[in-house]
Amino acid sequence: MSTDNDSGTDAGTRPDADAGAGPRQEWQHWHEQREAAVSSSYGPLSLTGTYWLSDFPEGRIPAVPGEWREDGDEVLLSAAAEDGVTVDGKPLAGTVRLTADHPPIHESRVESAGRRLVVLRREGLWAVRDFDPGSAARAAFRGIEATPYDERWVVPGVFRPYEETRSVRVENADGRERGLGLSGELVFDLHGGEHTLQVAVEDDGTLWAVFADATSGRDSYRFRFLRPPAPAADGSVTVDFNRALLPPCAFADHFICPFPPPGNTLDTAVAAGERRLSGA
Repeated sequence: MSTDNDSGTDAGTRPDADAGAGPRQEWQHWHEQREAAVSSSYGPLSLTGTYWLSDFPEGRIPAVPGEWREDGDEVLLSAAAEDGVTVDGKPLAGTVRLTADHPPIHESRVESAGRRLVVLRREGLWAVRDFDPGSAARAAFRGIEATPYDERWVVPGVFRPYEETRSVRVENADGRERGLGLSGELVFDLHGGEHTLQVAVEDDGTLWAVFADATSGRDSYRFRFLRPPAPAADGSVTVDFNRALLPPCAFADHFICPFPPPGNTLDTAVAAGERRLSGA
């Protein structure tokens, strides 16, 4: 994707339509799939740590077995048999070269006692993520609070692409500032007024927006994601706020989700979609 940030694309965020089902039934199915995905063995609730290798120059991360070192465009992982590390399903006793993993998490190369150790790269910096199916957050999960489907939150929109992708610096959930690639603007009417969100275009042509609104931090999480489908040739696209998503960092503090870029805080209340974790 063009954003180089946590977007949650491996956590059941894509719409799935049931043949013959109406919009309410489709939404209910999507919501159930979403809860199943985030609470799955290697869903976002299982992330227990993101460890930047630059913070561990000696190569030893206390919470993670093995020795991890940066080597240009690769990471060197060294382990002894007693570390209990496997790579591609085979025990590691020696050194292996790794590149960045890509979703899905359960297909990442390195495993230890059921945990997936995922290699991550952001803006030239390397990290290791620890996904543990036995995490406390996964055990405590009681569901996602979401507003029931309401057709009034489905509105027509128009995508207006930029001539070139723009990169803006935004704060991330870990307190660091990183680049966010934006490909155009999504324009739509809501509550009688015209609104605009800056969006990225994913590899499959779908759109991705990070937005806040008048409910953020009060009746919903501090910001959310929106994933409209790929626009038609004329730029028209359906904007469905019933499918507003909690970002990965709502499920685990160790994600580095980007905050909304300037202009992506709506001055109206979007009382639709996912709002917060149940019991939060």
